[in-house]
Amino acid sequence: MSGFVSLTALPSIMFIARERKLYDDFHQERKTHQSGISRLGGVGIFCSFTIISLLFARYDSVLPTNILLTACIMLFAVGLKDDLAGAGPGTKFFIQFLASAILVFLGDVRLTSMYGVFGISEISFLSSIVLSITTIMFMINAFNLIDGIDGLAGTLGLIVNLTFGIMFLHMGQGEIATLAFSMVGALAGFLYYNYTPSKIFMGDTGSLLIGLISVVLGIKFIELNKFGSTEVTPVFISAPATAVAVLIIPLFDTFRVFTLRVIKKKSPFKADRNHIHHRILALGFTHLQATFVIVLTNLFFIYLVLVLKEWGNFVLIFVFFGLCILINWITTVLLRIKFRKDFKLSYFWE
Repeated sequence: MSGFVSLTALPSIMFIARERKLYDDFHQERKTHQSGISRLGGVGIFCSFTIISLLFARYDSVLPTNILLTACIMLFAVGLKDDLAGAGPGTKFFIQFLASAILVFLGDVRLTSMYGVFGISEISFLSSIVLSITTIMFMINAFNLIDGIDGLAGTLGLIVNLTFGIMFLHMGQGEIATLAFSMVGALAGFLYYNYTPSKIFMGDTGSLLIGLISVVLGIKFIELNKFGSTEVTPVFISAPATAVAVLIIPLFDTFRVFTLRVIKKKSPFKADRNHIHHRILALGFTHLQATFVIVLTNLFFIYLVLVLKEWGNFVLIFVFFGLCILINWITTVLLRIKFRKDFKLSYFWE
């Protein structure tokens, strides 16, 4: 249903954007498109997701829909401002913090343990609050940063929410599964217009929303499969490692980029063209090819965690990040080979 709403609403949004000249003309130095494409695709994603979520909402569910949608509306507002006129990083982070705090304190969307990672299990309430808010904000920005080429953030968001939705169904959590599938439908309708040649972008309005829903589903998935809980019986073992595998691409890409910027003594929030999708484009791939290479890599990690779930959280997370570092190193080697080859050819023709 959300797919139908998204599919039918976006042409009207694109028409209004053309009439009002609401185009993607910010940050021209980092663009990989010609101007004249609207950034308002997130409006269609938000509306379709919200309508269907409210239609099936229950106030006694494990995840209070009213609290979740309150946080969504806050991110929608700041995202829309950024897409239309630009918004300062301070404003965006403040609203993200408020939305995260509302979810943690009022919605009980909270990580209550380290689940054996680094040998740590139970943590204090204050540590739980800090860890949860930090995690939510990090993943919101991770999806915002991965939205750099046609179809990438939308397809990753679809895979993430579809995977969580199927797992929640398997756990008997129909209410949360409905939220996940509402996002899947909204993204499917959007992607029809977003794949190359892109007719519309999701903008911050869409990417912030996808990041929020994805991380909330991830936290709830982990908590509902927590061993030792008296309320639920875990269905999936190594749930934290499973959530990391599902979210591995935006998670590792943001961690890598932030780390490199700090090492180079630059602001971790200063934009550049060093994301994984930029690097794959530099190898000569098209937007569509790069998108599917990244998505297939994400699917590989999901398959891997389901096969190796008996290994435990710490080992699996360590293995996943080791594989990511290896893949990144191989990409770097390929880029250097291509650069040397291109340099030699240009030197020869000169």
